[in-house]
Amino acid sequence: MCGRYSLVIGMEQLVKRFGIARMEAGWVPRYNVAPTQTMPVVIGQDGSRELRMMQWGLIPFWAKDKSIGSRLINARVETVAEKPAFKYAFRQRRCLVPADGYYEWQKTGAGKQAMRIVRADNEPFALAGLWEQWQDPAGDFVLSYTILTTAPTASVKHIHDRMPLVLNPEQEDYWLYGLRGTTTVEIDAFIKKLASPPDLASYPVSNRVNSPRHDDPLCIKPAER
Repeated sequence: MCGRYSLVIGMEQLVKRFGIARMEAGWVPRYNVAPTQTMPVVIGQDGSRELRMMQWGLIPFWAKDKSIGSRLINARVETVAEKPAFKYAFRQRRCLVPADGYYEWQKTGAGKQAMRIVRADNEPFALAGLWEQWQDPAGDFVLSYTILTTAPTASVKHIHDRMPLVLNPEQEDYWLYGLRGTTTVEIDAFIKKLASPPDLASYPVSNRVNSPRHDDPLCIKPAER
């Protein structure tokens, strides 16, 4: 499960880090991103990268109502190629979701402790995502995305039994363009090459991240245990 993340870098750093050739309007740092909110997503178009603003929570192109998106914020990598809500996007519309940390809640004797999980080197990273374009009855288009999840690495499995699929930089173009076939064997081989995420570290933060109303530097400030 990935239900909150952060992206606090500025637009200039975002463009440089992800090699953006084309982008939409501006961007402000976010400390506590929640589902249904709009965030920058990187897509591959004709071999170059574009930055698009999309709503978190995938709305399949065949959906009758956009409210389904609030239930499709994550897709399990183990079943993404089979689920009707995700399988078409998985084959044709993969994307990178820029982030510099994500939140998970660890069970403790005193309740649940919010934890922020980052790369060990504190560099921004890409989460593997899927995107869709949905048209409402009025003819307007809505762009939306979901984040893939996988089994946790050794460094974070004590926090939760799932984690977002964090890509190494050298895996990003492979995620965008690497799937060439649609057979089960080809899909399995494609996914297996992604099973080497970077080293991750974690630290406790304030439970103020429980509420999406809080979106400020205090969300990422280390808290005493």
